[in-house]
Amino acid sequence: MISKAKDSAGFAYALGSIGYEYSNIGNFVEALKADSAAFNMYRSIGPKAPDWGIALCEFLFGVYYEKVGDSLDQKGKKLESLNNYRLALDNYLSSRNYFKKTKNSRIEDIESGNSQVGRMLIKLDRFSEANKYFQDNLALFKIYPFKEELKNYHQGLASVDSAEGNYKDALAHYDKYISYRDSLNNEKSTKKTMQASLQYEFDKKQLAAKADQDKKDEEQKRIKNQQYFIIAGLALIVLSVLVVALIQFRNNRQKKKANIALEKTLSNLKATQAQLIQQEKMASLVELTAGIAHEIQNPLNFVNNFSEVNKEMIDELQAELKSGNTEEAIAISNDIKENEEKINHHGKRADAIVKGMLQHSRTSTGVKEPTDINTVANEYLRLAYHGLRAKDKSFNVELKTDFDNSIGRINIIRQDIGRVLLNLYNNAFYAVNEKNKSADELFEPTVIVSTKKTDNKIAISVKDNGNGIPQKVVDKIFQPFFTTKPTGQGTGLGLSLSYDIVKAHGGEIKVETKEREGTEFIVNLPF
Repeated sequence: MISKAKDSAGFAYALGSIGYEYSNIGNFVEALKADSAAFNMYRSIGPKAPDWGIALCEFLFGVYYEKVGDSLDQKGKKLESLNNYRLALDNYLSSRNYFKKTKNSRIEDIESGNSQVGRMLIKLDRFSEANKYFQDNLALFKIYPFKEELKNYHQGLASVDSAEGNYKDALAHYDKYISYRDSLNNEKSTKKTMQASLQYEFDKKQLAAKADQDKKDEEQKRIKNQQYFIIAGLALIVLSVLVVALIQFRNNRQKKKANIALEKTLSNLKATQAQLIQQEKMASLVELTAGIAHEIQNPLNFVNNFSEVNKEMIDELQAELKSGNTEEAIAISNDIKENEEKINHHGKRADAIVKGMLQHSRTSTGVKEPTDINTVANEYLRLAYHGLRAKDKSFNVELKTDFDNSIGRINIIRQDIGRVLLNLYNNAFYAVNEKNKSADELFEPTVIVSTKKTDNKIAISVKDNGNGIPQKVVDKIFQPFFTTKPTGQGTGLGLSLSYDIVKAHGGEIKVETKEREGTEFIVNLPF
């Protein structure tokens, strides 16, 4: 009986191997038949069936389910690319169900399957069903929070909420989708930069080692040539000269090739750096635009409101004129005149803001012009504040200014210095806002901006009462790509660019900070 059980176990093992090979070549029908036959044979052996036999079958079924799931997933992607969303949905559903059948199902596969099914249901306008699959992912993210799937999760819910009219929730999910997308893009850009930098250093060391080896080889050949000279005499002098010339020619060619390789690596590094700098510039532009939009909305509201009131009053005026009540008609016309003056006033306010916006949008010519530094400092302070208020209505900070009116105008590139101040203001607002999240109710977020004229320079101070900068990283804050902000909230280029701009103006930028008390940046410009 024992011998028969062993033979059956061996035959079941052979069937399992056959099923595994069928899975490898994509013949899932035959694979399932063989795996099922092996499993039934192990069970038929009874209590004397080897434990590893059942475990083997579970493994083979897992392989089968995973391969079928992968196959259906690929088919669904092809159908989706052909805009056949209904069939793509069927394949994604089947793929997800096969992955869930595996004993140790991969959470990332289920997360991806939920996102794919939800995306197809949105394409088919089945929003409530799509919402269910996205919500299923919410529990899985607590176990295995993939950034790529979190991005897809918030993108899908943004579409669902928008279609169902939940625009506030849709906007919140869309903001999170943008945050995860930018975070992933920044991680990829940083990884690319690091790879290019490491490759550059590796190539440099390799070339240095090769150059040392070439020098050693050249020295050995020179010694041999001297020995040949002593032995062979004058006849070998000419040959020695030719050999040395050949070696020199070869070294020159190798150095030329090495320089080309180094230049290529350096070019890749500069291109990646330029891409990150562009991202920083675009982030500054978004913040500036948000501030301008908030500023211009106020006068436009006045213009719209008074226009509506005048429309109603004109109807009243016509009614009074028809009834012959001239005194009331004259009173109404006077009110209309006053409203028109207010419309004109606020229209001029909007016009001034638009002109200022056009001035900011001009590309810097790189030419210094006489500029009122107090006006620039105050203007960019308001733009930075309103830009953050436009994105976060709960953000609040007390702004204090102390401008030296004796400064007058100084020669600067307005747009460049404005970019420096915008970056310093945003950093100060970020610092006090972060501290406010964990501080007690007595804490008052405060940012102080001041200017002061000395004998031969102008000092611009931006001071906050945030958490300060740790002393161990103070020396690194002006280095490119260094940031203390979380991933996705900063590229580490703002202070680096500010440092270069101030230096190009012949000035300097300094920082004074105390942990848990605050930070002060001081920009000194020549007068």
